[in-house]
Amino acid sequence: MEGKKVLITDTILRDAHQSHAATRMKFEEMEPVLPLLDEIGYYSLEAWGGATFDSCLRFLNEDPWDRLKNLKKYLKKTPIQMLLRGQNLLGYRHYADDVVESFIDKSIENGVGVIRVFDALNDPRNLETSVKAIKKYGKGGKCVCEATISYTTSPVHTTEYFVNLAKQFENMGADNICIKDMANLLLPFTAYDLVEKLKKALKPETKVHLHTHNTSGTGDMINLMAIQAGVDIVDCALSPLGNGTSNPATEPLVATLKGTLYDTGIDIQKLLPIVTHFNTVSARLEKDGFLNPKVRRVDINTLLYQVPGGMLSNLMSQLKQAGQEDKLLDCLAEVPKVRKDCGYPPLVTPSSQIVGTQAVWNLLLGRYKTITAQYKDLILGKYGAVSGDKNPEIVKMCTKNGEEIINCRPADLLSDEMGELTEKVKSDGFYEKEEDVLSYALFPEVATNFFKWRKAKQTGIDKDLADNPNKVYPV
Repeated sequence: MEGKKVLITDTILRDAHQSHAATRMKFEEMEPVLPLLDEIGYYSLEAWGGATFDSCLRFLNEDPWDRLKNLKKYLKKTPIQMLLRGQNLLGYRHYADDVVESFIDKSIENGVGVIRVFDALNDPRNLETSVKAIKKYGKGGKCVCEATISYTTSPVHTTEYFVNLAKQFENMGADNICIKDMANLLLPFTAYDLVEKLKKALKPETKVHLHTHNTSGTGDMINLMAIQAGVDIVDCALSPLGNGTSNPATEPLVATLKGTLYDTGIDIQKLLPIVTHFNTVSARLEKDGFLNPKVRRVDINTLLYQVPGGMLSNLMSQLKQAGQEDKLLDCLAEVPKVRKDCGYPPLVTPSSQIVGTQAVWNLLLGRYKTITAQYKDLILGKYGAVSGDKNPEIVKMCTKNGEEIINCRPADLLSDEMGELTEKVKSDGFYEKEEDVLSYALFPEVATNFFKWRKAKQTGIDKDLADNPNKVYPV
């Protein structure tokens, strides 16, 4: 039998609390155990990106850039990993290339050592600028470029499709290839097949990294089968915030592989004080209403309807607001039809929200009686290229007023933004560093409110603003 040491990325500092508790863990709740985490021997610690940036500014009154620098002070041995949405960065639209390059430059400068970059539509063009920037500013081993497959299932998303996509990413310069199974749709034997074929198709030095969740209860089996197929790295989350909608728990996998050909080399005894600490944090998050115990349960609906947990809760919320909660099953049946009509995009931010909202509108108002602006943009190619064919009738509806399908890379239509954004932040009196411009670029209103609060704390002039950090102030 052949085997090799399996590497683990722990997501306790990012995806775990994003999946379980709306990304509400504070830096002060991480700080006491950061030195311990740094000694475990993880491949990396996912601690930044995703929704953490928005949550820091919007809810926690933390500068996300300060959080990153503070993490780096403690994590001297273990690379800090972040999740980046390609041309969307951490926001919800495409940004000009100069913003993308500047953001990646500052992320690496402030401490990021692994950047996992993905596109919701798996359009390689939307990764081009990010990958080039990571290779430029991360050269000399400063930062690993991990290009990512957004895993999904459809008639066009075959194993061969994913292998070809991975080879494209490798040719672009990716150091690692990640399989991002955000909705826990990947099944164990499929995982074995996909990993085995990726390892054969890619260069020996290209690592394959698997990211799955345990929403439908298959996560541990997926990881184990992938390990036997030769995967290099798997994502796990320490048990206080592991399993359920989060990633498979770390400790059981470490114990399972102990003494085998795949032994992680991690001492489970060193994990125990860290687990004890995060049990306290988990209890606080639950007490404050951010962690619902239901997120820890197995929910087979994910496999039945191929709808991620976050998307499912969003659909339920929209139907509840319309007083149509009893139509959830009808809505779930409409989702795959809407997805097929727009070319089978993977259901991940922002495509999951776009498809889900259109499904709700179809159900409540009649099929395509009204088309949302975002769904129309998806049809018109403004988010990038999809892998499947779009329904010609829907395309006709979306182009009836002379609109044109975009076939170029969407960002090619954008002019440089950094100069104008810098002037804006400076003229408003909020500029302290270049990173402030990037915060404003991603979340203008949220960042402005944070800047006002920060200024009030520094000057002590506006006592109400300084003492009420969770109050929303008009921009």
